[in-house]
Amino acid sequence: MGITGIEPILGVFFSFVIGVVFGGMAIFLFRRMMVNRQLRIAQRKASRITAEARAESKNTLSEAKQEAEKIKSVADAEHRERRIELQRQESRLSQKMESLEHKLEGVEQRERNLSNKEKEIESIHSHLDEVKNRQLRQLELISGMSTAEAKQALLDTIETEMQDEISRRLREWEAKLKEEANEKAQGILAQAIQRCASEVVSETTVATVPLPSDEMKGRLIGREGRNIRALEQATGVDLIVDDTPEAVTLSSFDPVRREIARLALTKLILDGRIHPARIEEVVAKTKEEVDAAIYSAGEQAAYQVGVHGLRPELIRLLGRLKYRTSYGQNVLAHSVEAASLAGMIAGELGANVAIAKKAGLLHDIGKAVDREVEGSHAAIGAELVKQWDKSPEVVQGIAEHHFETDTAGIWGFIVAAADAISSARPGARRESLEHYLKRLKALEDIANSFKGVDKSYAIQAGREIRILVKPEEIDDLGAMRLARDIVKKVEEGLEYPGQIKVTVLRETRAIDFAK
Repeated sequence: MGITGIEPILGVFFSFVIGVVFGGMAIFLFRRMMVNRQLRIAQRKASRITAEARAESKNTLSEAKQEAEKIKSVADAEHRERRIELQRQESRLSQKMESLEHKLEGVEQRERNLSNKEKEIESIHSHLDEVKNRQLRQLELISGMSTAEAKQALLDTIETEMQDEISRRLREWEAKLKEEANEKAQGILAQAIQRCASEVVSETTVATVPLPSDEMKGRLIGREGRNIRALEQATGVDLIVDDTPEAVTLSSFDPVRREIARLALTKLILDGRIHPARIEEVVAKTKEEVDAAIYSAGEQAAYQVGVHGLRPELIRLLGRLKYRTSYGQNVLAHSVEAASLAGMIAGELGANVAIAKKAGLLHDIGKAVDREVEGSHAAIGAELVKQWDKSPEVVQGIAEHHFETDTAGIWGFIVAAADAISSARPGARRESLEHYLKRLKALEDIANSFKGVDKSYAIQAGREIRILVKPEEIDDLGAMRLARDIVKKVEEGLEYPGQIKVTVLRETRAIDFAK
């Protein structure tokens, strides 16, 4: 069993082994056959690809050859064109070179001709110089003058003629400019006067106090004159009690004191209690009221013309002008009117209207203290304004509005024009038109009475007279003496407001006619 049973197992095992071996061999052979088959397929594909690549390379090579041939043919054509163009340029250059050579030959020929002509010209110049020198020597012998003297004489003659011509033209231009300036000034002043609608009737400060009865005069005088002495001492005015029925007169150089006395006296008369203590009390209270009224009047005047920023000192001095009159014209009303006119004139001239109004408003402020300080009211006013106002233009306009300074600027002329329009026109002051015309006529008659006077004109509403003298009869020194003589005669024989400026004009005219 042992051997007999193992044999079949071994047979099976060997059969299995042999089967496995043969199966493996069969699988190996199958795989090898498949590999060979795939190898053959791959070889066929490779040969096909190679054939295709060879065919494609042949096509590409043929195309490349064709492209190369095209490029070569194009390059050959461009080369031929460039060669042809170069040949053309060479031919043109050669032609230009030939033309330049011809031109150079022509230029050289011209240079030779010019050099020959220059030599000829030099010889002609030398010949002309010799002829000129001979002629000059002959002229010197004939005229008896050297060349330099003749040149100087000619230059002097030409200079004299030019100066005469320049003088003539300057006179023509000056006359034309004066005419245009006068027309412009007349237009500006006319517009300013037309735009200023102000009253012409003058205001007058009355220094007379009415009384209810003549018995009040005795009460005002008091026992042994104590009441009148107390009133005069408290107010600084003189109380004149005369035969005038039911009225007393107040006399004082200071209009403010006179106004205080008038108001205080009016209050005392209405109250009826008149004794020294009551007089002092009423006068003190009246002073406060008048001071307040003065400041209010100054503020109102400044507000009316649109002038702002004035110092209180200037406003107070301006308000004092309410009680000051000049030839019957209220000075504060005149200042307000002058400020309006100055602003209008400045507006027409294109100047600063605010400065012109301020200068016009303050131009007569010196009259508020002119009885306390020496000097003209224009100079006093300029000094006062200089203390409290930092505008030099305003000070200039105030100082120059009566032309008392050596120079005068635009602000002085503007304020002077406004002042003349407001105060010097007929009817503005207490002076009739007839008297006004008589005064101007008398002023011109005084000037015409002197020997050598040709014409005289009273201008600036009688504030200035201009005299034209005969130049053949009066020289420059005579003109100065004439001005002094006329001033002396005017002061002796004529009554006038303010001051009068005398201007003597001596003019020599050279007139000729071109025929």
